Amino acid sequence: QVRLIESGGGLVQAGDSLRLSCAASGRTFSSYAMGWFRQAPGAVREFVAAINRDGDRTYYAEYVEGRFTISRDNVKNSVYLQRNSLKPDDAAVYYCAATTGMDYKIALRYDYWGRGTQVTVSS
Repeated sequence: QVRLIESGGGLVQAGDSLRLSCAASGRTFSSYAMGWFRQAPGAVREFVAAINRDGDRTYYAEYVEGRFTISRDNVKNSVYLQRNSLKPDDAAVYYCAATTGMDYKIALRYDYWGRGTQVTVSS
């Protein structure tokens, strides 16, 4: 069992930067690849970024366009999402998730989810 708790959301202005954090409980954090997803009101949950168990491979959605960086710290049992040059379209609830699989871009492949953190971007 893995419990995930996101933090770092809030209200920012377009062009600002914001780092999201996700703290995981349990002693097997390094056994899971980690992903970030987001869901805007009325929209489906979409893939944002993922990182493998060792942290040496990362994957991003095309719309990220180099603005986001995912990282992890297996000692602190945490995963992060640094987001720069935020746009109003980036406003959503952001979720972190853990998976033992390798289909990182597919939400259904994830085993555990956090409750999400709200990010609002004003123009």
